[in-house]
Amino acid sequence: MSEDKHYEDLVERSLVIFKPDAVQRGIVGELLQRFERVGLKIVATKMVAPDYDHFHHHYEGISKMASRWGNQALDNVVQFMMKGPVIVMVLEGVEAIAVVRKITGPTEPAKAEMGTIRGDYSHVSLGYVNSKSLGLANLIHASGSSEEAAAEIKHWFRPEELYDYSVLTEKYSR
Repeated sequence: MSEDKHYEDLVERSLVIFKPDAVQRGIVGELLQRFERVGLKIVATKMVAPDYDHFHHHYEGISKMASRWGNQALDNVVQFMMKGPVIVMVLEGVEAIAVVRKITGPTEPAKAEMGTIRGDYSHVSLGYVNSKSLGLANLIHASGSSEEAAAEIKHWFRPEELYDYSVLTEKYSR
């Protein structure tokens, strides 16, 4: 296998959603900069305010949240996501899904290490939000697997909204 072929096999796309808390705090650019600094490229982006059905399909139809965390958690997160617009984007790069999740940190901010987005910018625990029937203000959503990323990207973007172009870091990554 040539090195070019091997590199192409490792290139992935991940969906990232900057949630209402990130948008309303005015820190989207600061958070996005972390992904760009490691060499991930933006291949799609838009600001939207989806309805309940759109978010429900994302969190239950694709991610199966209710089966993992229960119907109350699903409803809490959908209601939270509808509190304002979100910025949704697709990032691309070598092993992008793992890289994005590493930068983002674990879902529960209280368990996130300093240096991750959630460790640096949020602190709430699942126990607290569950006791108050709130959505988890953890700033960002990141795809959990290649299958999930493919389904999420298809759910949020039409094919013509995804762009193919080269960035300088690709010159040195091949």
